[in-house]
Amino acid sequence: MGILDLVGNTPLLELAKISLGIPASTKVGILYAKAEFCNPSGSVKDRAAKAMILAGIKEKKLIPGKTIIDATSGNTGISYAMIGAALGFPVKIFLPANASAERKNIMRHYGAEIVETSPMEGSDGAYLAAKAEAEARRECYFYPNQYNNPANWQAHYDGTGREIWEQTGGKVTHFICSMGTSGTFTGTSRRLKELNPAVQVIAVQPDSPFHGIEGTKHMASTIKPGFYDETQPDAFLEVNTEEAYTIARRLAREEGIYAGVSSAANVLAALKLAETLPADSVIVTVLCDTGTRYVSEHFWG
Repeated sequence: MGILDLVGNTPLLELAKISLGIPASTKVGILYAKAEFCNPSGSVKDRAAKAMILAGIKEKKLIPGKTIIDATSGNTGISYAMIGAALGFPVKIFLPANASAERKNIMRHYGAEIVETSPMEGSDGAYLAAKAEAEARRECYFYPNQYNNPANWQAHYDGTGREIWEQTGGKVTHFICSMGTSGTFTGTSRRLKELNPAVQVIAVQPDSPFHGIEGTKHMASTIKPGFYDETQPDAFLEVNTEEAYTIARRLAREEGIYAGVSSAANVLAALKLAETLPADSVIVTVLCDTGTRYVSEHFWG
C-alpha cells in the first residue's frame, strides 16, 4: 500500500452535540459531516489532486522531467505537493500571499516551490499567474488546471457521493457544501441526484465578496470555474464569516473536531438549514480540512 491508497473512504461523523439547539434535531443522526481531514494530506483536495495527476500520467501529459504547476488557495497545493513527493514529480504552486503560514510551510516541507501572488487579487490572481506561466513554458510543465479539469468533479462523483449514499444507507435527504473550484459540490451532487432525484443539494457561499472563509468562493464576484453550473443547486445559502469563526471554535470545544473555517462555514449552513426541516431529515455536509492549517489565525482567540 502507498500513501495515495489512503485517499477517500473517509468517515461520516454525527454532529450530535452542536445540533442540540436546533428544534428539529430531535431525531439522532439529522446532521452528518464527511471527515475529509482524514485524507493523508489532511483535506478533501486529496481526492481531486489524485484524480487529476493520475489522469495526466495515464494520458502521458505528465511524464518524467515535467513539473506539476497550478494555482491554489492552499489545500490543493498541499495535495499536489504530497502526491508529487510520493510519485517523484517537482511541484510549483501559485497562491495568494495572505494564505496561512501553516499551509505555505506544509507545501515547502513536501518540497514544493511556492510563488506568492497579490493578496488583493485573491485566488483569481494566483490562477491567472499560474496559467500564464504554464502556457509560456508548456514543455516544462503539467498544468492540471483544477478549476477547469473534469477529473476534479469526477473524483467526487466516483467517491464522495457514492460514499455518502452508502454510509447513510441511502437515507440522505440533503447535501450542503461550500464551493471553491466547486468540484466537491458538483460531483457529489450529481451522484446523489442520480441515486435519488429527491435529494436536495444546497450550495453555500460567503455573504460578501470580502470575506475570511479561505478556500470558498463568492461566485458572483470571481472567475467562475469552467465546470461550475449555477443551475445545479436546488438552493443557495449565504453564511457570515464571523459566525463561521464561532462555529469553528464550537466544533473544537463541543465536538472535539479541530477543523478549518470552510468546514465551519459548511456546518453553520447545515445548522441553518436544519432549522427549517422536519425531524426525519438527514443532512450531510463536508469537513474540508483540519484546523491545524489555521493555528496562527486570530479567530481562535
